[in-house]
Amino acid sequence: MKKHTITALILAMTLMLTACSNTHTEQTTTDAQQTESLLPANAVEIALGDSEIKVDGTPADGDESKAVYVANDIIYYEDGKDFTYGEGTEKDAHSQEDAAEHTVVHISQPGTYSVKGILSKGQIAIDLGEDAEENPDAVVNLILNDADITCDVAPAVIFYNVYECGEKDEETASKDVDTSAAGANVFIADGTENNVSGSYVARIYKPDTVELSDDGTEVADAKKLHKYDGAFYSKMSMNVYGGEAGTGVLNINATNEGMDSELHLTINGGNININSGNDGINTNEDNISVTTINGGAVNILINGETGEGDGIDSNGWLVINGGTVLASACSFSADAGIDSDKGIHINGGTVIAAGSMLDRIEDGGQNYAVFNFKDKQDGKNAVTLKNDKDEIIMEHTPTNDYSVLIYSGENLKAGEYTLWSGDTQLGTSGGFGMGMGDRPGAMPGGERPEMPEGMKKPENMEPPEGMGKEPPEGMMPQMRPDGNKGERPEGFGNSVGEASEIFEISDGANMFGGVALLE
Repeated sequence: MKKHTITALILAMTLMLTACSNTHTEQTTTDAQQTESLLPANAVEIALGDSEIKVDGTPADGDESKAVYVANDIIYYEDGKDFTYGEGTEKDAHSQEDAAEHTVVHISQPGTYSVKGILSKGQIAIDLGEDAEENPDAVVNLILNDADITCDVAPAVIFYNVYECGEKDEETASKDVDTSAAGANVFIADGTENNVSGSYVARIYKPDTVELSDDGTEVADAKKLHKYDGAFYSKMSMNVYGGEAGTGVLNINATNEGMDSELHLTINGGNININSGNDGINTNEDNISVTTINGGAVNILINGETGEGDGIDSNGWLVINGGTVLASACSFSADAGIDSDKGIHINGGTVIAAGSMLDRIEDGGQNYAVFNFKDKQDGKNAVTLKNDKDEIIMEHTPTNDYSVLIYSGENLKAGEYTLWSGDTQLGTSGGFGMGMGDRPGAMPGGERPEMPEGMKKPENMEPPEGMGKEPPEGMMPQMRPDGNKGERPEGFGNSVGEASEIFEISDGANMFGGVALLE
């Protein structure tokens, strides 16, 4: 059995016994220090293969009493069902023959598991039983160690039942959560490249809860049995860590959403590249979920296969304390690079987000700027932000077309800046600033974020041919609740004040409207 070194095993054991809380803890350690001290030891080795799967060198079998066993029992949305089965369409359904080709690697006991090898039709499923949600010892550490997993009918990796350290109480919900005791933990091993390609499971009704309308032609009410939107999915709060050096890579290719958690998601490290048909990252408990990014690098492309998609979508809060976040929303829908129902807080790190909508950014610990363009911008053109010394503070080429660009970085200081598209200067037809609290507006900065050492951009991160720029044939742009078809609402991005080629930045938050090429 391979042993992974650890410098502070006592700390790791302590975290397993500590509950999730809404108490904010200041981050005083580096990402490397965090992951070095938390890297779990004594991993069970799972070697994937299409012809055989081995556990610590022994072929796996279907004995459900073992910590790891295999079966052909994947949960998926079955075709040929009527409307009382679920909410899926023909596009969401799969045949029994397709499902049976998938091997499920079940992890059924707490512990640390290192996964490597290739599984071209299958799934890693973690389920510690129905009582696990309330058991602080029901913790699984999943180490991705050069794993390549593809699932055509469901998520490729899914945590069903492990310890849930959070509470689904809207009255006490807060943006400040500590998920270190969560039962779902993912580690991206240093020096490895891991590929997870997955589908989703549309909503399936719990059979004995289905109530029909008076005329029996539609479902009036029903409880959910299954619904898993992401290629990498957790029903419980989940943590993601990198290794000590932070060089491990996780590439997620998703038919629908990329990485999802039903409650909280905390990213502490690693290099995560997501190419998804819908939201790149989603946490989906309304007014409660928190997506927290403390470190690592997250690179998100929404390819538009479903006709919509935010880069990051939290149904509660989005809190960015560190790391690098690059997010491009769907080119042709009313979606945002970063989206949150309860507010976005940028306290550190580097953030570059491009989309067609702006969601509320609250007062945070770091300056940021929002540029609202008069016309949709071509994602192929590099955008450069320069300070008054003509030094490049930010340079970035958004992956998709966009009309809203958000930038935040530690190098963005109060001062005067110019904005460029290629070699052409941009200005405003009249800018407006928005202060947070009693602070006037401010603009973010920071040099162009370089990919951390060891981070790779997979070839398939580019949108499929014909996708990512225009809606798929026959698909109309998605609407926001206000009826907006991807265009900004009336008044959004309009400017107040004199036209200017200088972007005046002060500490806090800045918004600039009417940005366009200078004539």
